[in-house]
Amino acid sequence: MHHLRHVVLAAALLLGFGSCQKSGSGSEGDYTKLTGEVFTTTFSIQYNAQKDYSEAVDSTFHAFSHSLNPFDSTSLISAINRNESQLMDSMLREVFLQSVVISRHTGGSYDVTCAPLINLWGFGFEKKKTDSVTPEAIDSVRAFVGFDKVHLDGMRMIKEDPRMKMDFSSISKGYCSDLVARMLKHRGVTSYLVELGGEIAFEGTNSRGENWVIGVDKPIADPAGVINDFQVRVQLPRTAGGLATSGNYRNFKVVNGKKIAHTIDPHTGYPIQTDVLSATIIAPTCMLADGLATACMTRTAADVPALIQNFPGVEYMLILGDEKTGFRTVMSPGFERLVLPD
Repeated sequence: MHHLRHVVLAAALLLGFGSCQKSGSGSEGDYTKLTGEVFTTTFSIQYNAQKDYSEAVDSTFHAFSHSLNPFDSTSLISAINRNESQLMDSMLREVFLQSVVISRHTGGSYDVTCAPLINLWGFGFEKKKTDSVTPEAIDSVRAFVGFDKVHLDGMRMIKEDPRMKMDFSSISKGYCSDLVARMLKHRGVTSYLVELGGEIAFEGTNSRGENWVIGVDKPIADPAGVINDFQVRVQLPRTAGGLATSGNYRNFKVVNGKKIAHTIDPHTGYPIQTDVLSATIIAPTCMLADGLATACMTRTAADVPALIQNFPGVEYMLILGDEKTGFRTVMSPGFERLVLPD
């Protein structure tokens, strides 16, 4: 069973590639497993073919990084953030367009142009000390935050204000999982589980001919991510899709003795903490699942059903705090049908 790791809005996508390591095929069926490290996290890829596609996986990671990695000084998004270029590629354009759809349906509470605020609070790709956070600093940065201030002209990305910067970490890791899945499908693979730092693209069955099964962690404050205590186990559909989880409880800072969550409200410029401790999304793509999981962290549990209704084929599970039992879950009917009994 795969251990799903919760991912954060400002997850670091540091440039640095670890070579793929091939694990032996399962005894039941001709499956290959590739594991390794990339973007300061781990990945695990299983698929129903004996051929080693580790070089193609590495190539996919490099192409993704050159497009969307804000820590890669040579990436397209870095050049756009520095106002050295307006040029996009198809990957950057696809991710931006999906992020805008989510932003519109959340009224802007999800916004990839929030990067300057995330950086200001010390969570983003520009590390800053939290003592630089003042009401005046927040107000000045908010003036150039807003997804509606970025426009596309063909393959050019035009910012209304040169001080604007974008960080797609809340959606791009899921997209990278999709890219690996696309590469495998292009090579004839029909069953796969692609997991990158907790973001999962999936289709088909495992080596035993059974649906893939993953576990969703309880929202325990465990920054190292070493506690494996599952809230639920989920049997994934056989049709192609993606799954992602987001939560505030593993990425936070302590400022003046108070925990500060990493999810920043673009409207106020301050960290936001609703009654949602974590959100798990199953969607037609891992990119959409990734973005929506983060978007749910900006909404209350009561707001989530209306948000998800805008996205066909999406199911959700929220973990909320409960004074009596510790945690309780709220699920869409479709998600509930996928949960395995204890």
